[in-house]
Amino acid sequence: MAQSEIVLYDLACTKNECFSPAVWRIRMMLNYKKVPYETIFLEFQDIAPTLDRLGITLAEGQTKYTVPAIYHVPSNTYLMDSKPIAELIQSYYPEPAVVMFPDFGAEIEAEMRAAAGPYWRLSVTPRELHILSDGAQEYFRRTREPVLGPLEVNHEKEEAAWQNCDAALRAVGAKMLTNAAEGPFVLGAQPSTTDFTIAGNLQLARVVDEGIFERIYQFPGFRDIYDACQQFMKKKD
Repeated sequence: MAQSEIVLYDLACTKNECFSPAVWRIRMMLNYKKVPYETIFLEFQDIAPTLDRLGITLAEGQTKYTVPAIYHVPSNTYLMDSKPIAELIQSYYPEPAVVMFPDFGAEIEAEMRAAAGPYWRLSVTPRELHILSDGAQEYFRRTREPVLGPLEVNHEKEEAAWQNCDAALRAVGAKMLTNAAEGPFVLGAQPSTTDFTIAGNLQLARVVDEGIFERIYQFPGFRDIYDACQQFMKKKD
């Protein structure tokens, strides 16, 4: 096995696999480029003290420590946040290339958030508690509930939100297939950070609840992108 060039700090769950979409964006990029790396999983409540101890400082505009974070061994660099991490990876490992933060992809990501957001809040977010340790559950409730309200599943509201987002999800899924004649990814033949973002969000749903995943996976576009990215999702830990 090649010596790891990157240490990836990921978010821990009881299933011992990656479930954070932000971390999956980096993990898929590393897997696609075949960069050797190892993973250190951190509980929610351990992220800030660990990254602070590593000497990572919050950049202007940042208000909290988050994952992904990495240690890049060749350059002796610690870095936090998926966008600068992706840029570092692309600069040190340019081939095979990933299309970075394309404008068309940004449109799709924004439309996906708008379409799925209300349903996601009622379905995925409260069920994340089920895959967290006791300490992480307490932290998650303490930091999320003041903003989002009680993290409890309300099946009636959840079903109503699903009915409301169905058409919008179909529309954004269709938009993902704009360049399908040229290849399986959003831009055609070459994967982009948007593909990794879409697949990462679907993987979060799958880890949390297979039924929620299947509901979204059924839509053309979402299904196509997720399937195309499976080859980059084999290393999950």
